[in-house]
Amino acid sequence: MFKASDVKDLREKTGAGMLDCKKALEATDGDMEKAIDWLREKGIAKAAKKESRIAAEGLCEIKVDGNKAVILEVNSETDFVAKNSEFTSFVDLLADTLLKNDVKTLEEALELDMSGETVSEKIVALTAKIGEKISFRRFEKVEKTDDEVFGTYSHMGGKIGTLVVLKGANSEVAKDVAMQACAMNPTALNRDGVPTDMVERESHIIKEQVMAEGKSADIAEKMVVGRLNKFYKEICLEEQTFIKDNSLSVKDYVKNNNGEIISMIRFAVGEGIEKKQEDFASEVMSQIQGA
Repeated sequence: MFKASDVKDLREKTGAGMLDCKKALEATDGDMEKAIDWLREKGIAKAAKKESRIAAEGLCEIKVDGNKAVILEVNSETDFVAKNSEFTSFVDLLADTLLKNDVKTLEEALELDMSGETVSEKIVALTAKIGEKISFRRFEKVEKTDDEVFGTYSHMGGKIGTLVVLKGANSEVAKDVAMQACAMNPTALNRDGVPTDMVERESHIIKEQVMAEGKSADIAEKMVVGRLNKFYKEICLEEQTFIKDNSLSVKDYVKNNNGEIISMIRFAVGEGIEKKQEDFASEVMSQIQGA
């Protein structure tokens, strides 16, 4: 048998996770060298070493099956790999797997079965095979009623994806709304969905700007309201000017087509991830020198 300290030692030597190290030691009767080989054979040690690297490229995919839909983001380190057929096939299969299973969290999703392996194990194997860090970042599942309709839109080869649900309107109207959300990057569906801290920060900035123009505090307070309305029109999907007809807001366009917007989800690949900036020529040279 092996001790807890053996698991710790194996983790330090390979960079693999605690659970994987425990499995390796169990499979090799506590033999440290064999456990290292076991992890290498499974591709786990190689994949673990890439965990600290930044994966901010990738693919956003949307799939619809009847009244259910899923939108997900899977990341890679480079755009080249994001277009790799093995990577895209994995994302496609993952979308199907998510649609077929009732999962709500990423942790639950990573334990789902995909052709005899868990999603997590598939990611490890793909990372080892492709040679880049692969990361399943997020997903959302949406279910609609029979009198509602999905609208989906994907842009830039899957770099941006939007999924909306409309009630009463047809699929063409829903697609127009999804396209709007994709192009105009709203923060929320309506004012109720805008984070309070964002409103407070914007109000403070507006007030400071107005007072810097020489206005009194009282006048500044009144001007905050007007400028906040403009702010909402930029970040709330329903209040945005409709891109196909600038005489209408998105909400009015949908209403004119006997509908209302129920929900909106927008994913942009890599948003919020601090991307590593590198000179491409230097990167190539470093790889050649390290070969």
